[in-house]
Amino acid sequence: MTTLHTLRTEGLVAGYGRTTIIDGIDLEIPTGRISVIVGANACGKSTLLKTISRLVPAQGGAVVLDGKRIDQIPTKELARTLGLLPQQPIAPEGIVVADLVGRGRHPHQKLFRSWTADDDRAVTEALAATGVLELADRAVDELSGGQRQRVWIAMALAQQTDVLLLDEPTTFLDVSHQIEVLDLLTDLNATRGTTIVMVLHDINLAARYADHLFALREGRLVADGAPRDVITSDLVREVFELDCRVIDDPVSGTPLVIPRGRHRILPDPSN
Repeated sequence: MTTLHTLRTEGLVAGYGRTTIIDGIDLEIPTGRISVIVGANACGKSTLLKTISRLVPAQGGAVVLDGKRIDQIPTKELARTLGLLPQQPIAPEGIVVADLVGRGRHPHQKLFRSWTADDDRAVTEALAATGVLELADRAVDELSGGQRQRVWIAMALAQQTDVLLLDEPTTFLDVSHQIEVLDLLTDLNATRGTTIVMVLHDINLAARYADHLFALREGRLVADGAPRDVITSDLVREVFELDCRVIDDPVSGTPLVIPRGRHRILPDPSN
């Protein structure tokens, strides 16, 4: 099992150049749970995740890990606790799966220290956990989209962090591979207790797989909590500007958003 860590933001402000994207966000990540950040395009979801991981520097406020601002934590020390899988990562041309996953061991390497049995074990366990052990000698660029995403997650697992941040881990995957990846992350959370924070576009997948949701609109946090408490027709209208009905998912029992649109709508029998 993993070590439990506290992770929160305090009045967080972030952006690019003179453009502010995240404006004064206070949130606390539930420890040992799966959290998902949702919102419309360009609302600041990815910027928030990147700022939490220190990939984007905060312009104001702070990200606090175990009571300490992350800008005061040495890079390798931070990387041993926080792992980030960015959106659309690019593998070096021709690299094989085992070598890419092995790069996740970098935060544990010391100056002049050679590869150890612990590194071998971490890589093998990560490959096995993600179901790609048999692909260890394959070139990454020969794999399907779903396989590649599993390999990237394996690299993050080999880093052996207790907190894993993922930016759109299902982007460009077909539906079956989306479910495959999200099931894998749920297994990881259940078996290892890893705290997982994801950005997802699909609000219904977010509702199904999240223990906790953070809903953003125009760089501000407008709601957070359990999916059933957060996802209402009013909230979806506010965050996504979408008229909808919210019903119970017949498979998972979680909230299911049904968009109304302007066409192909059954008449209301009460009229």
